[in-house]
Amino acid sequence: MEKIILASGSPRRKELLEQAGIPFEVLVSDAEEIITKSEPGEIVEELSWRKSELVARKYPGHTVLGADTIVVLDNRVLGKPEDKEDARQMLRTLQGRTHQVYTGVTLMRSDKIHSFHEKTDVAVYPMTEEEIEDYVQSGDPLDKAGAYGIQGSFAAYIKGICGDYYNVVGLPIGRVYQELKNF
Repeated sequence: MEKIILASGSPRRKELLEQAGIPFEVLVSDAEEIITKSEPGEIVEELSWRKSELVARKYPGHTVLGADTIVVLDNRVLGKPEDKEDARQMLRTLQGRTHQVYTGVTLMRSDKIHSFHEKTDVAVYPMTEEEIEDYVQSGDPLDKAGAYGIQGSFAAYIKGICGDYYNVVGLPIGRVYQELKNF
């Protein structure tokens, strides 16, 4: 498989590409996260397209992969928390409920563009205020959509998922691999 350019600085996306044996280099996109869509799947596809497009313009002829992940609860998008209090609020709303995680991916090379998204339902066990506070103080939720990372200590609060686990981590790597084979 040819080397791709990952238009993201996410350590989780890097780990997943390495795990799947996909050769890549990182060129972080500094595209503005402007949202003009309203449906979650369309939002993440639009954001992933913006990231890919900015890097692809600079490196024509290379395959660029852009991705973006959002957490949605009751049709409300929960991005990365602004601070610890925002993280606490997000975790309070997610605990004891089921929400959706959407990841959009765009593959781009010259004039060829392919965008898609995956959705995974995630059920979270009820959490006490002390558990929420301990998790927030760990610092883990501050750089993650929805204020949690399923692959870390927050795993203790995951009741179950319906869909792709890796989508929740930040990249539906199996689908990405299959799409790259046909791109």
